[in-house]
Amino acid sequence: MKAVVVHGPGDVRIDERPRPVPGAGEALIAMEWGGICGSDVSYFRHGASGTARLTAPMVLGHEVAGRIAALGPGVAGLTPGQPVTVHPAEPVGEEPLPTRIAGRTNLHARVRYFGSAAFEPHTDGGFSEYRVVRAHQVRPLPAGVTTEQGALAEPLAVATHAVRRAGDLRGRAVLVNGAGPIGALVVAATRHHGAGTIVAADLTAPRLAVASAMGADETRDLGRGEPLPEDVEVVFEASGAPAALGAVLRATARGGTLVQVGNLPGTPAPAELGSLVTREITWIGSYRFVEEIDDALRAMRDGLDVSPVISHRFPMADAATALTVAADPTAGGKVLLRLGGPR
Repeated sequence: MKAVVVHGPGDVRIDERPRPVPGAGEALIAMEWGGICGSDVSYFRHGASGTARLTAPMVLGHEVAGRIAALGPGVAGLTPGQPVTVHPAEPVGEEPLPTRIAGRTNLHARVRYFGSAAFEPHTDGGFSEYRVVRAHQVRPLPAGVTTEQGALAEPLAVATHAVRRAGDLRGRAVLVNGAGPIGALVVAATRHHGAGTIVAADLTAPRLAVASAMGADETRDLGRGEPLPEDVEVVFEASGAPAALGAVLRATARGGTLVQVGNLPGTPAPAELGSLVTREITWIGSYRFVEEIDDALRAMRDGLDVSPVISHRFPMADAATALTVAADPTAGGKVLLRLGGPR
């Protein structure tokens, strides 16, 4: 089978690998679509994502969907041909979480994630024609949700988790700073959860156009010098840029809430944080998700249309070009790879 494999910085290849066979408790998925994430781009450009560094070739991709191709012994509730997506996280070890974070499986000290070099051996992702997955990680797609849309369930789950971290949004004013794919999906998730006025801010017009299509009432083009709104009750920081934090904190209302969903650097970086104290802002981190992928699929079933966030589609053979486009902020939205299935 063919797979998108990163070998090092700037070196991604379409390699031939053996077609896997599902074992007990496993399902074989014939992949159809994959969404390119910032971590995929980082492995492609730098050979690393955060503190995880490539030491061996690795299949990219954790935003994937396809159809069940075969089932291993002991698997119930799934059928060949069924359209599915995947929860890409698998906690490592049996040690229970402390009581204070019971159930928050995203906070396990050790988690294997599709397409991650955090462990040796690395955890291959799903940008391949076939991938064996543990059956409990498989999520059937609801009727009416295509595999193309299903590939966006994982990033929508990230956005939904961030929204949950903010609490009840019904009728509340919201600012989303950073309108890349995650920011645009945060806009959609806040709208789905009843937010009042939603303002999206970014440095590029194409991304702001996507945010508008996903439900933003207003946009602020920071690249053209437009200011952030003032005194916003709930703010989602989705850019991950330390330089943005000062203005974002000042835009947050006194006593308001700031949810940090954009990944901040793991190394020292200057940031202006004084307003965090003087405005008594509650600053909340949001990391991946727990089981919100199920909420994301229900939202799609109930009519949340994620298709406006898709800006480009490429065949698997053009993976290097697709990764280059995904790294360009002017691309606007999510870049998808066609991994297999009917043409």
